[in-house]
Amino acid sequence: MATITVQDVDDDVLRRLRQRAAANGRSLEAEARAILTAAVARPGLGAAWVAATRELRGDALPILPRSAPREVGPG
Repeated sequence: MATITVQDVDDDVLRRLRQRAAANGRSLEAEARAILTAAVARPGLGAAWVAATRELRGDALPILPRSAPREVGPG
């Protein structure tokens, strides 16, 4: 496994991360790993945004399928 170092973390972010770790019964490092793992497992930014804000909006905003890319021909 690799090791990373994150520098210049805002004091408030670190405080909230510690609180979140305690609430989840994890160490600070374990909580950071869980957050990173969840962040890279998301299907995509659009889908993640819709999922994350659904509860705030109180509605179900559909994610429309994207069309296939068009071929670019000579100009």
